Amino acid sequence: MRNSTYSALFGALSNEMRMSSIANNLANVNTSAFKKDTMAFHDTFTRFAHDYLIDGKNHLRGKDMFPKANVMAKPRLSAQQTDFSQGSLQKTGNQLDFALSGEGFFKVQSGNGDVLYTRSGNFLPDSTGILRTQDGNTVMVDGGPLTLPPGAQVIVDSAGNISVNGNPAGAFDLASFEDLTQVERLGANYYTVADGVGEIPPEEMSVQQGFLEKGNVDVVTEMVAMIETQRAFTMYSKMIQTTNEADTKLITQVGRPTI
Repeated sequence: MRNSTYSALFGALSNEMRMSSIANNLANVNTSAFKKDTMAFHDTFTRFAHDYLIDGKNHLRGKDMFPKANVMAKPRLSAQQTDFSQGSLQKTGNQLDFALSGEGFFKVQSGNGDVLYTRSGNFLPDSTGILRTQDGNTVMVDGGPLTLPPGAQVIVDSAGNISVNGNPAGAFDLASFEDLTQVERLGANYYTVADGVGEIPPEEMSVQQGFLEKGNVDVVTEMVAMIETQRAFTMYSKMIQTTNEADTKLITQVGRPTI
């Protein structure tokens, strides 16, 4: 297989991964507090200063003094990270809708006891009054669940302190991390961290009651990126096809005996 085919193949695969990321971002444009993914690529195309020398030998019969340059560009995925930039706030007026302004996460507990993190604050009580996320995970308040009586009036200040019917009822468990690149997307708008990654108290963060944070996906930007990616993928596919046709012609015609 030719070097050009390898380069085109790696380019096409890179754009396929990029297209999947863009499609996921667009699919979640209306998901509360969704954070888009970003991708970065690098390639193995390496050039050194001595690559520009006309002759790398110190005399006519000598050996090359420097290693040969890598002439094949092979793009590789070097980083896929979540962009935790702030999304705009949308007023809902619902007393159990909460948005975080600044870095930080609500802590919730899954059914198997795992601690998860989310920015999505559209909570609701279950049949027993326990405050939960939309898919049933328990919202953590002072390390445990919060039970709301029927028809309760809930007031939450900017620091996350909760009062129910005028009585203090604890505070949301909020957490952040020194290095947000250690926060991993888990799916369903939840995040997790590896063992040993410690939490820190959120700084310059406030809780906004009656609001929801919108996703930080810009539709126009993503659509432009999708068009660029599609065109690049088409170009690489055409390159592979052209190289294959040239190889086929070389195999079937060059060297054929003539009569």
